[in-house]
Amino acid sequence: MSKKRVLSGMQPSGRLHIGNLVGALQNWVKLQDEYECYYFIADWHALTSQYADTSQIKDNIRDVLINWLAAGLDPEKSVMFIQSWVPEHAELHLLLSMITPLGWLERVPSFKEKQEEVKDKDLNTYGFLGYPLLQSADILMYKANYVPVGIDQLPHLEITREIGRRFNYFYGNVFPEPEGLLTEFPKVPGVDGRKMSKTYDNCIYLSDPAEDVERKIKTMMTDPQRVKRTDRGDPELSPVFQLHKIFSDKGEQAEVADSCRSAKIGCLDCKKILLKNLFKILEPIWTRRKEFMNRADILEDIIQAGATRAKKVASETLIGASKATGLWINQQNK
Repeated sequence: MSKKRVLSGMQPSGRLHIGNLVGALQNWVKLQDEYECYYFIADWHALTSQYADTSQIKDNIRDVLINWLAAGLDPEKSVMFIQSWVPEHAELHLLLSMITPLGWLERVPSFKEKQEEVKDKDLNTYGFLGYPLLQSADILMYKANYVPVGIDQLPHLEITREIGRRFNYFYGNVFPEPEGLLTEFPKVPGVDGRKMSKTYDNCIYLSDPAEDVERKIKTMMTDPQRVKRTDRGDPELSPVFQLHKIFSDKGEQAEVADSCRSAKIGCLDCKKILLKNLFKILEPIWTRRKEFMNRADILEDIIQAGATRAKKVASETLIGASKATGLWINQQNK
């Protein structure tokens, strides 16, 4: 039996951090052994909010790809490609735009939320409003069975299902309905205690050298009520302990928590234990990053091969969708 197909993407909006690693990449690596996986670098999506300054986008694309490979994605198991290298995405987006009610896009939760949160950019553009529609085209293009999401992201997938159903209602059974592949996306705290985000500039990046990671961890806030070394602490109030929950095993978590509550260890000791466990995960990634950093030829080959494989599937889907709408198909595109 053929494998079920999984589709997911990542914006090249900046360097990847450990939140991206535990929230998506580690899961993607596991999925590639069980599913037919298509992973794309969503460069067009990056333009929806960063259209005014694209000076870093090429470097960001390269960094994303290097980190994917360093984290364990295998081009023999997964199709990795750049979104804009498969222009069929834009064409299907155009077809879907003809049948998508404007109100559906306006009600997507992130539309108004981001407009209210982001004050330094003009997001009153069609590109930003149409982001969910382009995302739907990305998913429906590969007739993905599953899209890995956290439970809070299910509304974003539901609009894709609605658009697919509406297209099928008008033109026949063209697109299957993708299902969410629910995964646990832990909230990774940044060095300032808020959610780790490039927007807040509070990240530990996969490209950070060891000394930078150590500096960032050592300057992290801990339990604000624990002023002196002899004060008893509450580990649940410490962002450092939240990182322990992600990167330390259960036994060490319990030991750190107990030692914090009884003041057996200080905050610096707690951070040293975290660093030890974090380095166990990051050091193999750093080693593999070095292998790819100066191998532009390998990166080009991988991304080109991925685009070729993706384009084959995308072309077949686009021709089928176009025929269903009654368009006169250019025979040379068959």
